[in-house]
Amino acid sequence: MDKRKRIFLIVIALFCAAALIAGLCFYIFRQKERRKQADLARQIQEYRDAKLAAYRAENERYEDYEMDVAFLGDSLTDGYPLEQYYPQFKVTNRGIGGDTTIALQERLQTSVLDLKPKVIVMLIGANNLPTMFDNYEQILQTFQQELPQTKVVLLSLTSMSGDWAHKNELAAYSNVKIKLLAQKYGYEFVDLFSPLLDLKTGMLKEEYTYDGGHLTHAGYEVVTAAVTPVLEKLLAE
Repeated sequence: MDKRKRIFLIVIALFCAAALIAGLCFYIFRQKERRKQADLARQIQEYRDAKLAAYRAENERYEDYEMDVAFLGDSLTDGYPLEQYYPQFKVTNRGIGGDTTIALQERLQTSVLDLKPKVIVMLIGANNLPTMFDNYEQILQTFQQELPQTKVVLLSLTSMSGDWAHKNELAAYSNVKIKLLAQKYGYEFVDLFSPLLDLKTGMLKEEYTYDGGHLTHAGYEVVTAAVTPVLEKLLAE
């Protein structure tokens, strides 16, 4: 075998070995990623299951329409310390971080139908913004059919900043649809987008968020100021 042929075969062998090593590394990386995703999915499901179990236990402690207000939604609701902001009402937090309108619809029975609160305050849609209206109205229809005595307050999506800033235009458009649905079903609508917006930047005000999407204490104070008068009116009726 001449020298050039030996060199060629060595190069081919080295190339194959490098490709094999790269493929093996990629396989190991993908396996680690799959395990991470599986672990995350398991943790999310465990958190969700624990929340629903707590809701069922709380539901057993209250008679129908004994609970003044049930706040329903995703992480913005989940992270809202309601008893701190609404000490004048009997309130319960039925928010689960990461929820979409689909996930929320699937848990309505445990979250509010079994509880039968006097008022439901709902903020949902940011986690599946492009598809939120696939079933948003179905949720409202369920309220009307299953909880005819319960009053409903629909909160607009909030303005956003940072990594979420690109969603603002679609969120603002979606808020128009939420308001129209509130009018259609005779529900209250509260705009959160505008009072949280910085007109200079067109985004959520810096002091109202810690990551561009979730709210600080100052942000929740703005939300509370907007929601409280509506709750006072509905609960006085």
